[in-house]
Amino acid sequence: MKTLLVIVCLAVSTIPIGIIGGIEGFQSESLMLIGLIFLVTFFVSITISYFITKPIEKLTENIDKISKGKLDVNLESSEIFEINNLTGSLNRVMASLKLAIHKVGVKKGEIFEEAVKAKENAEQKREDLLDSIPGWAWEIDSKGTYTFCSRNVSKLLGYKPNEMIGKSVFDFMIPEDVKKAKPVFNEASKNKKPIKNLENWNVRKNGEKVCVITNGVPFFDENGNLLGFRGVDTDITREKIADGKITLLNKELADLKIEITELLNEREKGRGLEPIGIKKKLDEKWSEHEFDSVFLFDENANILDCNENMVKRLGYSKSEMLTLNMADFDALETKEDIKDKINQAKKNGVYSFKTIHKRKDGSAILVHENLQYLKDKNAFKCIVREDYSLTQSS
Repeated sequence: MKTLLVIVCLAVSTIPIGIIGGIEGFQSESLMLIGLIFLVTFFVSITISYFITKPIEKLTENIDKISKGKLDVNLESSEIFEINNLTGSLNRVMASLKLAIHKVGVKKGEIFEEAVKAKENAEQKREDLLDSIPGWAWEIDSKGTYTFCSRNVSKLLGYKPNEMIGKSVFDFMIPEDVKKAKPVFNEASKNKKPIKNLENWNVRKNGEKVCVITNGVPFFDENGNLLGFRGVDTDITREKIADGKITLLNKELADLKIEITELLNEREKGRGLEPIGIKKKLDEKWSEHEFDSVFLFDENANILDCNENMVKRLGYSKSEMLTLNMADFDALETKEDIKDKINQAKKNGVYSFKTIHKRKDGSAILVHENLQYLKDKNAFKCIVREDYSLTQSS
């Protein structure tokens, strides 16, 4: 402000200098007068600027102290009327504030310094929390444009947060997923509903693809108008790759199961025996011999009890057997397949089929299972015989 006042005064001084120069010309005598006017004006401007700016600077300094909780600041009076009015207003504000603090019974520090510290701590906690989540937090407007993005985005997409701001969420998706995600976003915006578990592939800054699952909730203004969404994107690339491998393995296992079943059926037909999966007659229940493995199970295929032969044959302890499901040691049948066979046994009283059991050590044995429904106990019994048809000549 001092510099501005000096410049203004010097600018004003050019008016008489110009007049003198216009009347008398810029002769040696007039140049001395002009120089004297300029010099006097300069010193006058310095003096004026000091007397005007000094109380303003002092008042600004005192206001800064007040804002930090120092309510005992002495506000000095000034010869400038307007500054005196402002000082009087501040004195009245401080008096009211002191009275309010006294009535409430709190300390000044609790209102000012501690409030500032609390704000800083809250902001730090917020940043720490955002950094700790397994993904990045974001905020978008009602059109899908990023207005905020947490620092974690740089780890997952390679972009800095400020590089994301102002861009659309669809700018980072692969084209196929843009077609899928836009209707979901439009529907959520129209109905003002959350976005739940939206899987989409994004392109990293280096060109690599990353799969994320998007969850977000809408937020509104005071009139209930949709302002946008806030949420989190979580990286699920590894899970998606693993799911793909599991799907492929399940398909290969299903194909292998069909091949094994066909092979066993051909073997059985060649020996003049029933194909696998054909149920026995209701009265053709096997007897329990000392060489049979026997176990009891419920309708969900959970093992309830077993004899010693079953324990020896599979290599598990008795306590381990009681924690297993039939699908845990059946190499061919899935839980759904076993459930179907249990339903058949419950309906018809008995069901027989061939399958392969996995021992605890990983080895396998071909077995013939006979499922029997124990209606009085609402449970099932399975008699297991090892099948040597693949090792014996026909």
